[in-house]
Amino acid sequence: VLLAGLAVVGYLLIRAWSADHPQVVPVSEQRAPLPDTERFVVPEMPSKDEGDRDIPDSSLVRSDRSVTTTATTSIPERLIHVVTPLQHVWIDPVGGDIAGLQLPKFAVSLEQPDVPLKLLDRSEDSTYVAQSGLLGRDGPDGRNEGRPKFRTDRYSYVLREGQRPIEVVLHHDQGGVSIRKIYRFRPDEYLIDVVYEIDNRSNDEFVSALWVQLKRDGKRANTQTASNWGPRSFLGVALTTDETNYEKQDFEDLDDERLRENKEGGWIAIIQRYFLAAWVSQTDKQNRYFAEPMGSGMYRAGFVGPEIGIAPNAFGTYEAQLYAGPKNQRKLGAIATHLDRTLDYGWLWFLSEPLFLFVDWIFGLVGNWGLAIILLTIVVKIALFPLMARSYKSMAKMRKVAPQLKRLQERYADDKQKLSQEMMGLYKKEGANPLGGCLPMLMQMPVFFALYWVLYESVELRHAPFIGWINDLSAMDPLFVLPILMGASQYGMQMMNPPMPDPMQQQMMRIMPLFFCVIMAFFPAGLVLYWVVNNLFSFAQQFYATRKYGTARGSFGSSGTT
Repeated sequence: VLLAGLAVVGYLLIRAWSADHPQVVPVSEQRAPLPDTERFVVPEMPSKDEGDRDIPDSSLVRSDRSVTTTATTSIPERLIHVVTPLQHVWIDPVGGDIAGLQLPKFAVSLEQPDVPLKLLDRSEDSTYVAQSGLLGRDGPDGRNEGRPKFRTDRYSYVLREGQRPIEVVLHHDQGGVSIRKIYRFRPDEYLIDVVYEIDNRSNDEFVSALWVQLKRDGKRANTQTASNWGPRSFLGVALTTDETNYEKQDFEDLDDERLRENKEGGWIAIIQRYFLAAWVSQTDKQNRYFAEPMGSGMYRAGFVGPEIGIAPNAFGTYEAQLYAGPKNQRKLGAIATHLDRTLDYGWLWFLSEPLFLFVDWIFGLVGNWGLAIILLTIVVKIALFPLMARSYKSMAKMRKVAPQLKRLQERYADDKQKLSQEMMGLYKKEGANPLGGCLPMLMQMPVFFALYWVLYESVELRHAPFIGWINDLSAMDPLFVLPILMGASQYGMQMMNPPMPDPMQQQMMRIMPLFFCVIMAFFPAGLVLYWVVNNLFSFAQQFYATRKYGTARGSFGSSGTT
């Protein structure tokens, strides 16, 4: 039974890794057809290069008007550079897109502590940009001329801690209509306001719809895996819909079926391990969300807002917000409903979320994530001890009946059915439970899995040091010290348990510590630390229970004592 439980545990781990961390396969450039009944289709657009089709077709706008669009590939010599305490941003005046964004609070790796992590990037090696514009009848991004070329008076902005928010203003004129595209940055937030201000001085109504999207290739960033041996994290699109609070599709799924959703308000994001970029709607009206492959290994995800008309000699605005930063559970939930679900804790999210908040609270007291995990383990063990004491008592009874079990095995060696009947009768008479030793492990499995997702997904634990050689609790132990200690402590725990009645089971149990040692070598060091402390504390608790019930310990190959 114990072996079956361990097999189930391993199977669930593999299933969890496979479901939540799919492998990325080469992207086919053949676009999957949509059903004829699909109301808003992005048809083929005239372009020599599939990867240059940045602008969604105007059929995504809620209007019967159809506008043929092409996208420009011209890039100005200068980008607008914005420096804040949390972000370094580069804005392209062509289209006013964010062509680059770095996070100075997060190093790209432990080996390069002074090099900030690139979240958004447009270079020869990678493409990941945040785009926005105005589509529809009069939208400058829906015209044959391609993306608008904005004017700007400044190319450099610096925002320091404690200062008021700054605005980066881009200008564009279109037939008597003055268009201002404004980026608003705050010193203490990863959230960027994007506002289009329309001053319609013409004699005609200005009709357009806000369009936003994230465009990126399918390559994995260097934040995607903890090691070459670790599981691959999820990379794809996530959004909230009317049917589900949280829905995600990896890029491979988008190759098979494009995503289309209508929703009032909402958000859409591209998520990876630890970080995300998300467009958040600022309207309570219905948006048309989309996510799809673009060809040439590119993908896009975004939404088109409702078409809005601005009367002659009137003023109007279109607004959205862009979040580009770490997956912070508290902050994301305050930005948009269910946006905190992008911190993907897997199928035990309801346990992982409060578990992280508790560990984070302990960290605030001790200032070390390793110590916080140790204290969490002790608290969990103390909380479970009343229930586990019953298990220890059952195991003590098993040790008492061990000599009788051995005699039964010798007496009925040739009659397995009779042996089974006699053993069950003995268990019932003595009040012993042969499965009692499995209970402690099974009871802590939910905490084990929940903590695994906390360690794997929480950006707070990225590059979090413990002691000495352990400089990243979210990665595997580089010297394998903790896995070895875990195997040794597991062996000590087994020595405290009564021997298995079946010699074959005894043989299998002998190799279990080695099995755990090998498996745990590739788990995050923080998780192995939890298991080591758990074993040591369990050993102390079981030793206390053994002394209390007045039984001697059993060992492999021994019959125990009475």
